[in-house]
Amino acid sequence: MTTTADAPVRSGARSRGSGVRSRRLLFLLALVGLVAAAALASIAVGTRSLAPGEVWRALFDDDPTSEAAVIVQQLRVPRTVLGLMVGAALGMSGALMQGHTRNPLGDPGLLGVTAGASLAVVLAIAYLGVTSASAYVWFAFAGALAGTVLVYAIGSAGRVGATPITLALAGAALSALLYALVRAVVVSDTQTLDSFRFWQVGALAGRGSEIAWQVGPFIALGAVLALANAPALNLLGLGEDVARGLGQRIWAARAVGLAAITLLCGAATAACGPIAFVGLVVPHVVRALTGPDHRWLVPCSALLGAALLLVADVLGRVLARPGELQVGIVLALVGAPFFIALVRRRRTMAL
Repeated sequence: MTTTADAPVRSGARSRGSGVRSRRLLFLLALVGLVAAAALASIAVGTRSLAPGEVWRALFDDDPTSEAAVIVQQLRVPRTVLGLMVGAALGMSGALMQGHTRNPLGDPGLLGVTAGASLAVVLAIAYLGVTSASAYVWFAFAGALAGTVLVYAIGSAGRVGATPITLALAGAALSALLYALVRAVVVSDTQTLDSFRFWQVGALAGRGSEIAWQVGPFIALGAVLALANAPALNLLGLGEDVARGLGQRIWAARAVGLAAITLLCGAATAACGPIAFVGLVVPHVVRALTGPDHRWLVPCSALLGAALLLVADVLGRVLARPGELQVGIVLALVGAPFFIALVRRRRTMAL
């Protein structure tokens, strides 16, 4: 039975809930604007200076052979689209990884995705003579999938089964082993080292629309699974016993999350090589502004990841003119001190 004294409590709770939703919605809209601005900057800015009017005309030029049209339509637009896809994939996979492992330092590479992709690319270069970026994609994706399956098989062995702790430990151990094998192959073959180091640094340069078409379906499927997995992650955050009591199938939630992480991070790594800090930093920034609700955290991480990757790519083109710094290098230079500042704030460490 309720009393009139309960009315102010209920009213205050509704008003707080409405305020949180409004703040989250404003943040989401701000991220959409940030992504749009980053995409426009990515198309307009490059190592070759073009006036805004030239860029606009080249974007809709019917003559694809003109210099400006080639630069904008064949180089910058595909690069921007790929950057949006890869940044969103890394942001979402980072949010899922930290949620499933309950590890604030978790990133997509923790499940062996990056190490598996790296080993597959090295073996393809050294023993199959693969040299083109479009050919790397399939080997890298297969390696990422194999690495994740191995980590899950090792982490789920025993009576307890797969838990966040066993998966994290298995991922760290297997990644160390796979990277040791990568180094063993690389140091024994100078030509392999020359080809591999460009892929390993993480870059959007040199990737055309063909690669975006190759990885696009995997990223789209991974995004759907990530959004579907968000409500289950909210329940898992209450503890497995509570989630089970509320009717959540723990194994199903883990399986969907693992599949989403593999598809998203595997496709992103295959397309552009290992890119650090996006999957690690972005969820912390978003969580500080939206809270731990994964229904908001996952899509907002996708938007901020896409914007961050494009901004870093534009900075790399501007800072090193007439050449450019690869986006992986820029993110490492900016991301490391930024993340140190983040983890020093206690509220960003709570998952």
